[in-house]
Amino acid sequence: MKILDKYILKSYMKKFFSFFIIMMFVFIFQTIWMFIDDLAGKEVDYEIIFKFLLYYTPKLIPLILPLTVLLASIMTFGDLAENYEFAAIKSSGISLIRSMRSLIVFNLILCISIFFVSNNLIPYAEFKSYNLRKNLAKVKPTLAITEGVFNNIGIMNIKVDDKYGLDNSNLKGIIIHKTNINNDNNIVIKASSGKLVSNEYSDVLKIELNDGYRYEEIYTKNSNTDEYKPQTKIYFEKHEIYIDLKELNNVDFTNEKYSNTFRMQNINELKLSIDSLENKLVDQYQDFSNNFYKRTGIYNFQTDYINNSDIPDINSYNTILENFDKVSKIQIIASMQNNIENQINNLKTQRTNFFIREKLINLHKSNLHGKFAISFAAIILFFVGAPLGAIIRKGGFGYPVVIALLFFLTYHFVGTFARNAAEDGSINPFIGSWVSNLIMIPVSIYLLIRATSDKSILNIDNVYSEFLQLLNKIKFFK
Repeated sequence: MKILDKYILKSYMKKFFSFFIIMMFVFIFQTIWMFIDDLAGKEVDYEIIFKFLLYYTPKLIPLILPLTVLLASIMTFGDLAENYEFAAIKSSGISLIRSMRSLIVFNLILCISIFFVSNNLIPYAEFKSYNLRKNLAKVKPTLAITEGVFNNIGIMNIKVDDKYGLDNSNLKGIIIHKTNINNDNNIVIKASSGKLVSNEYSDVLKIELNDGYRYEEIYTKNSNTDEYKPQTKIYFEKHEIYIDLKELNNVDFTNEKYSNTFRMQNINELKLSIDSLENKLVDQYQDFSNNFYKRTGIYNFQTDYINNSDIPDINSYNTILENFDKVSKIQIIASMQNNIENQINNLKTQRTNFFIREKLINLHKSNLHGKFAISFAAIILFFVGAPLGAIIRKGGFGYPVVIALLFFLTYHFVGTFARNAAEDGSINPFIGSWVSNLIMIPVSIYLLIRATSDKSILNIDNVYSEFLQLLNKIKFFK
């Protein structure tokens, strides 16, 4: 390695590790601030709190790394350009790409390292932190509920849109899935608001629900098949659920029984989970289709009114009611209307259930593609930051930091919106995970071309002259 390569690499690594450590501490303190109400004053040992933060730290890497690479690359080449070192480098016949050689190698190694971190370390840290969080939640039940996702508490899964109030015990936008003895999810409860009520001297957790509906799918088993009956729907103004915490309160912080969430899985495990969930969803679609078809009564209708051929004569359906008197016709039509309304309600509820299952599959896919996307982010953002630093010719804090933050916020928010859209099925999970990188690739190519040619990001004079030429052409055609 030549002296120049060592010099640039040393300057880049100083800035890279300095920014990485500083931002890691900032985000760790933000994590402490987020959970301070849940951790403080709960008689939890400092060792447990330290472990919680230690396991939470690797999950911050995908957020910190892109900004670190962007800042370090902009400031490194900005310093070289500001101090005229970059001009001396180019005057000696060394191009921009050649001067980036040692950093390209470093960032390629960083890409490979980040891939192993995202595929091995982050799932392990998620496994440890999730189990520790669940055990902490037994000391503090509100800690068990994370906003926007389903959380397991006892025999039910609960999802809330918002937590607020004293100890975050007030809940808004509640969905609860309760399981039976066969671990079947046949009860769904939705409420607009609610509250968690617990007492440190009591082994019972009470969930107060307000203004909601309770859906239950009742089924019976016979020797041949499962026969599903129409779903029951009950409206309530007030509803209370009690959970026995005797077993939950026997807290063992070394217990690690939770190991099946998608964030805990590596690539091979995610592929198996996706395949299993998709096959299961297809079977559920087929079962629901068959059961819904039978519930409507169309099957009996077709088999009772059939011509000599094996195919029903649809034209004969219009004359069937003529075989009944007026009172019977009214009863039949009312029964049909009631049946249709029940099936519409059933479809709406089942659509929500299928949406949740599809979202779970999309989350697995997004997490799978995200492991590759975050790995390539290091090299892509380096090719954005390095030529950008050479163009703006400013080092240190100030202007380079502002530019880096603008690019990072664009990268981050586009990625966040795309991943959210992918979770809902609006876009493909692959696109949702890669769209930020795909946007930055042409940006990096454009900046690299401009920096290599010693040009600014955008030549205002050229743009203005081209605009005037366009106006003249328009006037000419008139």
